[in-house]
Amino acid sequence: MRLEELKGHRVGICVSGGLDSKTVTRRLLEAGVDVLTFTADLAQPDETDIQDVARRMAATGTETVIVDCKEAMAEACYLVLKAQAMYDGGYWNTTGIARAVTVRGLLGAMRERGCTVLSHGATGRGNDQVRFERYTNVLAPGMKVYAPWRDPGLLGQFPGRKQMAEYLQAQGVEAEVGPKKRYSTDANLAGLSHEAEDLEHLTTACLIVDPIMGVWPKDAPDAIEEVTLRVEAGEVVAINGQALSPLEAMRLANDVAGRNGIWMKNALENRVVGTKSRGVYEAPGMELLGFAVRAVYQATIDRRSQRLFNQLSDLVANQIYDGRLFDPVTQAALAGIDSLAARAHGTVKVGMYKGNLYFLSLTDVPHSLYNEADSSMEASEGLNPASSQGFLEVQSVEALTMAKAGQIVDVLGDRLGRR
Repeated sequence: MRLEELKGHRVGICVSGGLDSKTVTRRLLEAGVDVLTFTADLAQPDETDIQDVARRMAATGTETVIVDCKEAMAEACYLVLKAQAMYDGGYWNTTGIARAVTVRGLLGAMRERGCTVLSHGATGRGNDQVRFERYTNVLAPGMKVYAPWRDPGLLGQFPGRKQMAEYLQAQGVEAEVGPKKRYSTDANLAGLSHEAEDLEHLTTACLIVDPIMGVWPKDAPDAIEEVTLRVEAGEVVAINGQALSPLEAMRLANDVAGRNGIWMKNALENRVVGTKSRGVYEAPGMELLGFAVRAVYQATIDRRSQRLFNQLSDLVANQIYDGRLFDPVTQAALAGIDSLAARAHGTVKVGMYKGNLYFLSLTDVPHSLYNEADSSMEASEGLNPASSQGFLEVQSVEALTMAKAGQIVDVLGDRLGRR
C-alpha cells in the first residue's frame, strides 16, 4: 500500500517513540489518515518506564496504546531455550522471536479498536519487514499492511534523519536528533541486538558497544558466582531453590548473568533477504538458562535422539528467524522437541566468572543415561572390555570389504602431498 491508499482505513502504527515513529505518525495524520499508535511492553531493558513511549508519541497528537506482552515474551524465550534455537553465530533469535510476540499482541489490540491496516517501521533491506508482514498475514488474513519505508513518496520526502527532524520541527513536534549514533539497538526481555552504523564496518571492534544488560567481562566481579538451576522437561523452573515463573526466571537470570559479564555474541548472519548482516548481541539470561538446559539434555537424550533433536532445533531456529513461528512445520518440530525433552529433569550448578560459564555439577536426574561404571576406564562392574571383541569383529567386516574394493582414500596424504 501507499500513503494515498490509506484513506478510509483506520491504521494501527507500531511505534517505539523514536524519530521514525513520530515522523510516520505525523505524516499520516497530516494526510488525513485515521491513525492509532501501539507499542508492545516486552520488558525491554532500554526503557526504564514503558509509559515514556506514550509520552514521547503524545507530541504527534496521538494516544498510544501499550499492550502488555511481558508474559508472552517470557514464554517465547522458554520456547527458544527448550529448542536450543540459536541462529548464525550462536545468536539466540532474540529479535526474531520478539517480532512474533509483538505482532500477535498488537494485532489483537488493533482489531479491538477497528484498525484495518497495520503499519510497521521496518526498512526494505532487513528481516523485520518479512516478519511483521508474514505474521500479520497468517494471524489476521484480512488485515492490510503499510510499510512507510518502502513507500516511494515517504522515502523521497525523508531520505535521512535530518529531513525527519526538520519536518517534525515545522509541525511543532519536538525532534531531538542528537549526535550521530554509532549503532542502533533493538531490545526485549530475551536480549538486545546492536547493529548498523559503525558496526557495519568489519574493522570496527564490538568494543564500541556499551552493554545495557550487563558489564564487560573485565568489569565483572573477581570471584566465581555459583547458581543452581532446576530443569523440568527442558525448562528452568527454579533458581537457587526458588520456584519461578518464566518471566521471573528470565529477569533474575538476566541480572545474575549480566553482572558476571556473560552476554556477548558477534555474528555475521545470513538475512532472509539474501544479504549478510553484522550483529552484536546481548542475551545474558538466555546464555545462562540455555547452558543449564543443555547440560540436562546431554545426560538424558540418547545418541540417535540427539541427532533428531539437533535437526529439529536447527529447523526451529530458521523458522523463527524467517518469521514462520506459527507455520505447520514449526508446530511439528516443536512437538518433536517436547517429546524428546519430556524426561529432561535435573539440577545443574553453574559457576560464572568474567564472561565464562563453568559446569560444576549435575544431580537429581532420574532419567539419566550416564552410568559411571560403564564409562569408567578403571576396573568396575560396568561394561566388560572383553565383550567389545565381538562388536569390533562385526565392524571389521564392512571396513575390510571397503578397503579391498578400493573405496578408501587417504585424504590426509592427499592434502599433505599438495602442500
